[in-house]
Amino acid sequence: MIKETENFRKKLLFRSSHRGTKEMDIILGTYAEENLPNMNDIELRKFQEFLNLSDPDLYKWIMSGDKSYSEEYKEIIEDIISSKDF
Repeated sequence: MIKETENFRKKLLFRSSHRGTKEMDIILGTYAEENLPNMNDIELRKFQEFLNLSDPDLYKWIMSGDKSYSEEYKEIIEDIISSKDF
């Protein structure tokens, strides 16, 4: 189980840093690198769903302060915004 979780974290880290746009690679890759090790299984699954959202929407919500995102992802988006090191 632990090995499966670690492999899942590695896959999420890869997906976070290989998005297709350099900006989102940096933003989500940095966030994932810092936060995935501390996420539990439920948080990891939620982050996996979050990674399915489009780069333009994510960039708009994270960088411009647009709050048109779903309540479902509010916690992740606000956490990314508050931890901006990019």
